[in-house]
Amino acid sequence: MTPRADSRWTVGDVAARLGVTVRTLHHYDEIGLLHPSERAANGYRLYTPEDRTRLRTIVLWRRLEISLEEIAAMLQDDDDTGTHLRRQRDAVMARRDELTELVRAIDNALEATMNNTPASTEDMREIFGTTFNDGYPAEAEQLWGDTQEWKQSAERTKHYTRQQWETIKVESDAVELTLLALFEADVASDDPRALDAAEGHRLHMETWFYDCGPRMLRNLAHLYVQDARFTASYDDAHGAPGFAAWVSEAMLARADVLDAAS
Repeated sequence: MTPRADSRWTVGDVAARLGVTVRTLHHYDEIGLLHPSERAANGYRLYTPEDRTRLRTIVLWRRLEISLEEIAAMLQDDDDTGTHLRRQRDAVMARRDELTELVRAIDNALEATMNNTPASTEDMREIFGTTFNDGYPAEAEQLWGDTQEWKQSAERTKHYTRQQWETIKVESDAVELTLLALFEADVASDDPRALDAAEGHRLHMETWFYDCGPRMLRNLAHLYVQDARFTASYDDAHGAPGFAAWVSEAMLARADVLDAAS
């Protein structure tokens, strides 16, 4: 696995990089949920890599709407943290399935009263936010335009409605959250659980865009470490250095399994 950075961070660093407000960090400190372990010579309190790992676990559980009291109790049980994470992963997977079915039901209801107008550029900006790049389609066509996968994706997506793109976003976020939970739990990239999550990523691409066999899965995996934008969309967006490389490794390992089975 790719090694993590081990520098100590100030409260401001943590807030800026991990997307947690300074006020929240002070609150966690006050209630004893997360204390910065060290102090700098100037008196600033510093978060060690272990502190940041604990914070990411707290943030993950808060995203799952677990109360601070419950989180404190789970964190006290150091020997059983893995069990708690596995339980939450199961809950996320169940929630993903429920959300996917709910979105599809909403899509069906909407399509009964709305036409199938393809999503506009403004729709895409609203759905994907800052991750949407107007120039990406042209860039992708330049790189992949002569491949069957590009042609297949272009043909499929040109008719996708706003509702379909919203479904894609929900499913994509769920896939990413599953991968992140495993990465944060220090699960090896070739662990069966990581391979299952990588397969979920592959199936998402195959369902919505193009046939994603072992060769294409490897091409996609390489992008996560060769294109700085892909890397940043995983590492920086989650404050998790090494996350993109870990995802790439898991995808490559899954491609090897698919090759071996063929």
